[in-house]
Amino acid sequence: MAGIELISGLLEKSKELDQLRQKLEELLQEINKIHKKLQSAPEIVEKSGDSTLKHLRQLYSQAKDFSDKEAGVSQDLVIQLDALLQSGVSAAQRKKIEVSEQKKKRLKSDADIPRFPPSASIRSQLEQLASLKGEQVAARVTDDDAEKDEWFVVKVIHFDKDAKEFEVLDEEPGDDEESIQRKYKLPMSRIIPFPRKGEPSSAPDFPPGKHVLAVYPGTTALYKATVANHRKRKADDYVLEFDDDEEDGSLPQRNVPFHKVVPLPEGHRQ
Repeated sequence: MAGIELISGLLEKSKELDQLRQKLEELLQEINKIHKKLQSAPEIVEKSGDSTLKHLRQLYSQAKDFSDKEAGVSQDLVIQLDALLQSGVSAAQRKKIEVSEQKKKRLKSDADIPRFPPSASIRSQLEQLASLKGEQVAARVTDDDAEKDEWFVVKVIHFDKDAKEFEVLDEEPGDDEESIQRKYKLPMSRIIPFPRKGEPSSAPDFPPGKHVLAVYPGTTALYKATVANHRKRKADDYVLEFDDDEEDGSLPQRNVPFHKVVPLPEGHRQ
């Protein structure tokens, strides 16, 4: 009887968790709409009587509340699950809560990247982004509707915390005489920081077969590549095979420093 009650409690908590996640997703969509609106027309907040920023703050506050509630329900779910596993229920009964266990695993994966950290954490992240001033980063300079993504090494000039926008400089735009250094203003989604040159431990340990974005040797452009071998040490170069780099019917393996390789962005177009 106790096992049935535990299962019933687990199902109720799972249902509550689903409802919280759905509400949080709806808030996310509304927040993203306002962000896009402000990016396309930032001057709107200067108009008398405009309440966009006030509404945005309210949405963030609501999102944080739902995140806190989600964390609490998840913790309750874990406690109930542990109690059930220790209660000696049969395999058939445990099979009924398999979905709940899967939710628990998915929740753990989602928790690795907090969606709505406390305001102090947000400020900390913005300060870290601002510290990139003077550093080289990977930047996508093509528009969202372009046929393919073009990534280049650029230098960060400024980070606008309010607009969450980078101003960057393409220091080596081309070899012809007409080429000049160009500046771009790009949203955070188009910027990927490189691992720091003097900190090899900050570089990801990409396994063989992993797709990455890397600076092609002798250029300032980044292209999709595949990791060919494991690095023996953190400070070693990556051994990569670049797409469309075929020579004599095969892809040559090229060495690229660890601080010029970043994860391949999701949805990368080539």
